[in-house]
Amino acid sequence: MLENYYRELVCFLNAKLGNRQVAEDVVHDAYLRVLERSSDTPIEQPRAFLYRTALNLVIDDHRRNNLRQLESLDVLDNEERYFSPSPHQSLDHSQRLELVQRALAELPRLCRDSFLLRKIDGLSHVQIAGQLGISRALVEKHIVNAMKHCRLRMRQWDARC
Repeated sequence: MLENYYRELVCFLNAKLGNRQVAEDVVHDAYLRVLERSSDTPIEQPRAFLYRTALNLVIDDHRRNNLRQLESLDVLDNEERYFSPSPHQSLDHSQRLELVQRALAELPRLCRDSFLLRKIDGLSHVQIAGQLGISRALVEKHIVNAMKHCRLRMRQWDARC
């Protein structure tokens, strides 16, 4: 259902932001947010919900960037020690990374490759399509399906713990 709005939302954000790569990243993050939502209540207006989520992400990013510009680099350097992960957090992070890798291994090759080329290598959808010899629309579907699959599997594995 939500996949139907992907291109439309990318075009909308591209017009607002003037950068297609950033627009695609925001849309991916918006899809993740929607897929990760913990409420069991169905979304009555999925298109409006997705747009609002994406716009909120843009606003949040804008606010963060404004705050970063106001803070001195000395303050950020001094605060870095507070953000170093503890050994427990590092272990949890590496375990979660292993689970994501397991989930990705379950996907068909083109789906997995589309996702990795986008998220790890930072290629655009057009570049991925050219490299894999598939359409851009199929790349978009593969990426969304990979995100859904990973989210579902992570929830399943988290429920077992």
